[in-house]
Amino acid sequence: MSKNELFAKLQNLTTEQRNPRTTGIDLAATREILDMLSAEDELVVPAVRAEIPYIEQAVEIVVDAFKNGGRLIYVGAGTSGRLGVVDASECPPTFGTPPDMVQGLIAGGKAAMFESQEGAEDSEERGANDLRDLGVTTKDVVCGIAASRRTPYVVGAVAYARRLGARTLFVTCNPREHFDLDVDVAICPFVGPEPIMGSTRMKSGTAQKLVLNMLTTTSMIRLGKVYENMMVDLQMTNKKLVERSKRIVMTITGVDYETAESVLTSADGHVKTALVMILRGVDKSAAKRLLAEADGFVRAAIEH
Repeated sequence: MSKNELFAKLQNLTTEQRNPRTTGIDLAATREILDMLSAEDELVVPAVRAEIPYIEQAVEIVVDAFKNGGRLIYVGAGTSGRLGVVDASECPPTFGTPPDMVQGLIAGGKAAMFESQEGAEDSEERGANDLRDLGVTTKDVVCGIAASRRTPYVVGAVAYARRLGARTLFVTCNPREHFDLDVDVAICPFVGPEPIMGSTRMKSGTAQKLVLNMLTTTSMIRLGKVYENMMVDLQMTNKKLVERSKRIVMTITGVDYETAESVLTSADGHVKTALVMILRGVDKSAAKRLLAEADGFVRAAIEH
């Protein structure tokens, strides 16, 4: 693609348009700037809500993959890539998942998380190669994240996954009617032009973060990693999570602090096991068996 062709393509993207509501933002006082930014942010949640039917389809694909030993792999560049890495990295401590179950690929590798590697996003081949290095199979789901839809690194990775026969998702903030990639599900929260032209770390980034939250959180709930509205598969990897685990056990079972601490110790720090031990009055091995029979769902294990 020539420079002129690329220029023409970019200038037509919604994410590259000027926002008529903020053209005077450079003259505004601090409070006025904040009010403008807040007014734009208010457009994000309705845009994401409108995409729930598509997010629902994506969740079903992800849950099916997880149940069959597959992974969810996010692929992005810049802000989009960082959001994927963040969402993936937060799944193990929150839901007790193995680190490879949800992964994030970012153009430019780990260094790009902390320092911009802008040129890294311009190669479709690099996206495909990075995905190949992860050993993607037909069991996996690959989710491209690109506010503009066009990021070559992401497009190349998703196309490679598609050729392999893996399921594919795509999260973009350009209108659905402009989406032309071959994927299983496209999620297109249309938030309009950014307050600062082209700065997709703003509304687009917020929309993408909300979508990724919904994808993984809903999938994990469907896998039994939440009881009522509490994370019962969390890992006790720091003092805060240790105390949260005790509080969860106390809240659900009604036992005191010392009992919660003691049973959690007996359960090797596994909240689900501790809950079943207390609520069913059984030892650790029996609690684990009940959970296994219930496919990891606490509610089913205690009501069985």
